[in-house]
Amino acid sequence: MHRSGVVLSSKMAAEQVKNPGLELGMKKTELNDNSGDNLDNELVELNLGELDLTSDEFILDEVDTHIQENLEDELVKEALKTGVDLRHYSRQVEKELQQVENASIQDYIKEAHNIASLHNQITACDSILERMEQMLSGFQTDLSSISSEIQSLQDQSLSMNIKLKNRQAVRGELSQFVDELVVPEVMVNAILDAPVTQRQFLEQLHELNHKINFVKEQSFKEAVACRDVQDILEKLKLKAITKIREFLLQKIYQFRKPMTNYQVPQNAMLKFRFFYEFLLANERHVAKECRDEYIDTMSKMYYSYFKGYTSRLMKLQYEEVADKDDLMGVEDTAKKGFFSKPSLKNRSTIFTLGNRGNVITTELEAPIIVPHAAQKSETRYSFESLFRSQHFALVDNACCEYLFSVEFYLVQGSPAQDLFNAVFGKTLSMFLKHMDVYTSDCFDAIAIYLCIHIIYRYQVLMHKRIVPALDKYWETLLEVLWPRFSYILDLNIQSIRDCDPQKLGSIDVRPHYITRRYAEFSSALISLNQTFPDERVDQLLAQLQAEVENFILRMAAEFPLRKEQLVFLINNYDMMLGVLMERTSEESKETESFQQLLQARTQEFVEEILAPHFGGMIAFVKETEGALERGQTEQVKNQDARITKLVRGFAVNWKQAIDVINQEVMRSFTNFKNGTQILQVTLTQLIQYYHRFQKVLSQSPFKGLQVRGELINIHHVMVEVKKNKPTF
Repeated sequence: MHRSGVVLSSKMAAEQVKNPGLELGMKKTELNDNSGDNLDNELVELNLGELDLTSDEFILDEVDTHIQENLEDELVKEALKTGVDLRHYSRQVEKELQQVENASIQDYIKEAHNIASLHNQITACDSILERMEQMLSGFQTDLSSISSEIQSLQDQSLSMNIKLKNRQAVRGELSQFVDELVVPEVMVNAILDAPVTQRQFLEQLHELNHKINFVKEQSFKEAVACRDVQDILEKLKLKAITKIREFLLQKIYQFRKPMTNYQVPQNAMLKFRFFYEFLLANERHVAKECRDEYIDTMSKMYYSYFKGYTSRLMKLQYEEVADKDDLMGVEDTAKKGFFSKPSLKNRSTIFTLGNRGNVITTELEAPIIVPHAAQKSETRYSFESLFRSQHFALVDNACCEYLFSVEFYLVQGSPAQDLFNAVFGKTLSMFLKHMDVYTSDCFDAIAIYLCIHIIYRYQVLMHKRIVPALDKYWETLLEVLWPRFSYILDLNIQSIRDCDPQKLGSIDVRPHYITRRYAEFSSALISLNQTFPDERVDQLLAQLQAEVENFILRMAAEFPLRKEQLVFLINNYDMMLGVLMERTSEESKETESFQQLLQARTQEFVEEILAPHFGGMIAFVKETEGALERGQTEQVKNQDARITKLVRGFAVNWKQAIDVINQEVMRSFTNFKNGTQILQVTLTQLIQYYHRFQKVLSQSPFKGLQVRGELINIHHVMVEVKKNKPTF
């Protein structure tokens, strides 16, 4: 009990320290417990005694506040309401409290053992908590040290990670460096023992070339490790160069075998083009040796092949070729003599294109001519066919050679052209010399012009194949052919200019063979010139046409009658116009010119053939129409006798005259279609004249003539004319 009182007192003291107002409350409770009449006084005295404040006013306020708070207590309020005597009530409460206290003491005594046990447990708990506090303090200290250790480990880990990355980077670089430097045994065995044609040798050669380049690069950086492998790499390089040189020279020597298809060994060499690249990178003088050997070999092979092929090819040309006497203005009888050769069956026509144009169309890329096969079949060819075969073989071989040189010898542009010229130079010079010799004796203008167009087309073909190797050769060849072509045309023009009609023997109104030559020749050149137009050809053809027109006029002048002259001119113009329109696909200047000449001469012929039968009527119509237009009416009067003669003469002879005209026209012109057209023009002109004649007679000066009633109805004339109209 005493321990409990001590505990309670200590607790209360603690509460008082923490809360000074608690003491006042407890005092108030003691006041309520006091009984007697002096309760109020003691309460005030107690309160005033305990409240030692500096201000009396403050003390009174505090007392009033405490009193007010006690009066607001529920128990106090209830006691005041019931009117209970507070002293009695206080004593009763005090008694009850005494009883409760006594009961509490008894309870404490009964529970003394438990309280003591509780005290011991609390003491033990305090010791346990003290030890736990010590343990936690130690744990906290350990955690602090662990945190610093973790921070230290993190720093160490970061440092180790950086070192690892640096070592890995160094290892990667160093590993690659070592791999680049190390010469494996596989490489050594392959370079020394494997044949150069095996894939293993080629692969190891690539690797060796890479290592050589790497060591050269590192040597400039003063890498000491390179010294360890330089010696073995140098030995392997020399061994590889030796084997490659032997292999390439062996392949080059294969070209020297007779009847060799050059493309086969070239394709074989292309599979090993890295060999030359290796030589070029590591031993230039050996690479130059191999290339010079190739150039020398191929130059001789191509020259020998094309020289023999050209020689055998030219033996297939027609035996009789055009010479200086085979000109347009030379008469056919000029070459006939006792010792002249008969015309060959297969001789190409000098002035006619015919099937010769196939050489630039369907036969342009045809297989080349095989000389021994043609000799067996006794086949002969024109020069342009031989030229095509010769140069198509050149085009094929030149394209293959140029593309091979570019790919194998690793050259482009000007170096590639120089290499090609070194191989084909002698062959091309031989070709140019051959063409120069041939053209100097050639008088076949169509053959020369066909060769020019073959060159144009082969230029296009090679550009499609992206091979400019022969561009200079084509230009040089054209410089040889064009002057000769112009010279031959000038000779033909001069031959026509110098042609004397009186030396040509007897002539008739039919088309002359010289004009036919011109028509065939000009149509051939015009049709060829349409694909690759050239002003030089147009100028030469214009000169030739002018000379031919003059020649025709000179020939026509040999006929005594104007009508025969016109028939001759019309026949020749019509023949030339027909050939030109048939052979050329477009309207040409020559065609337009001859159409105008033909129309003019046809109109003049119509007037000429009508004159013998209806000349009087035609003259009367023209004179009278002119006089009436000028208003000279008196001048046309007093012509009754003339008009009567004209009207009655027409009525008697018009049908017979039409028949005569019909027969004469159809007999005069070699071209039936042209003759029929001229006849229709003639009869149409006759009807127009007769219509004009009737119209003149219907004018006022002639209305009184009786003979007007004898005029033949124009419809009768038209019906008769229609009978002569062609049915086709």
